[in-house]
Amino acid sequence: MKKNIICWFEIYVKDIHRARAFYIEVLNEKINEVVETPILKMASFATGKDSSIVSGALIEMEGTKAGDERAVNTIVYFPTDDCIASEKKVIAAGGKVLKSQFPVDAPGYCSLCVDTEGNPIGFFSLTKTK
Repeated sequence: MKKNIICWFEIYVKDIHRARAFYIEVLNEKINEVVETPILKMASFATGKDSSIVSGALIEMEGTKAGDERAVNTIVYFPTDDCIASEKKVIAAGGKVLKSQFPVDAPGYCSLCVDTEGNPIGFFSLTKTK
């Protein structure tokens, strides 16, 4: 069985509710309701019962540092059919674009953005959009 190279990701945030709203608006995907435990607040990306889909969660937790757009450590790339349209959604949801659509060595195009929590995120598309 072929496995995904990534099985889970966590995006650390300062405000779980604001971050959840941002990702719902930008990705147009379901994100589960916020679950609170004694040590963290988490909203996971919904994948249903398909265990082959890579998923992750937004995490608000003491002791973690939400992103600093000036010091990139890890970037999660989300698939899109249109990098420019995704960039527009990021801006409308309160984020910003760091680097607009650009070609990458592999066949495809990327955009680098920042969410409402200061975390860098990327979008990847196989086609260039105008």
